[in-house]
Amino acid sequence: MSLWKRVRSIINSNKEQAQPPVKEANPFEETAVGDIVTVDLEEYVVSGKAVYFDRGFPPHRFAYYLQNGNHYACLLVEKGRTYDCYLCEFIEGSLDDPHDVPTELDMGDGAMYYLEHNRSDLVRTEGRTDFRGGDEVMIWKYFADGGRYFFLQWQDGKYVAMEGSRTPGGQIRFLKGSL
Repeated sequence: MSLWKRVRSIINSNKEQAQPPVKEANPFEETAVGDIVTVDLEEYVVSGKAVYFDRGFPPHRFAYYLQNGNHYACLLVEKGRTYDCYLCEFIEGSLDDPHDVPTELDMGDGAMYYLEHNRSDLVRTEGRTDFRGGDEVMIWKYFADGGRYFFLQWQDGKYVAMEGSRTPGGQIRFLKGSL
């Protein structure tokens, strides 16, 4: 073996070892329809996903529509410095006009909700969700005593109301449904 072949094989072996780092998957953002989510020791199948974003910016909110038998819930994940997660139940109700949304909500069970903020986002959807993808959604977020939250969303005359509480991200487990 010549000296040059030896040097070339040493250089090539060093190149093979220096592979680019593998990007770690972020389950709070990359969970897909068909995956399994465990929240508070209850398992759900993700039946739909809505990704909220501002035009030209990365997504900042994810809504996972969860199903366990006949029970439906929604896991909202808001991206900031950390991931704020809310496990919500859907509530029936209606409003005629998005301009009639109040700043205080009295739910009748002694809970009084106060408006924290509202905004408009574009939404991308997959699977079974309440909204059309690629269109604008208006969102209102309310808070109440005891760590309870109320979310109201509107798109072209359709309202979706959800009530829930904050869930620590460490209590949520994500499993891939298929590879």
